[in-house]
Amino acid sequence: MFRGTGDGTWTAQDRAKALAYAAYQRGVCPQCGTRDSEWEDDDGAYVDAYVSVSHKCLGCEEIAMKQREIPEGRAGDGMKVLLIPAHIHAAQQIAAEFTSN
Repeated sequence: MFRGTGDGTWTAQDRAKALAYAAYQRGVCPQCGTRDSEWEDDDGAYVDAYVSVSHKCLGCEEIAMKQREIPEGRAGDGMKVLLIPAHIHAAQQIAAEFTSN
């Protein structure tokens, strides 16, 4: 969905740009974000356009470890794992202690 700014009025150029961008996005792979044309040269031959690399995200690792603690079935339905800064969590714990006493 596209929305204009201000009063929301779009010029013909605004609409043309938005439609061109939407058409471009339809040609992008939702998994890797590349387009077929990036992998072929002008003659249609395969080109090594990208190199895949591995990267370990420590935040994602923390989330995965916590997700393993969520129970199966009804007890775990709707449970989400969030990352919050450690100092915020510590402050929340202290606040919870004060309100429970």
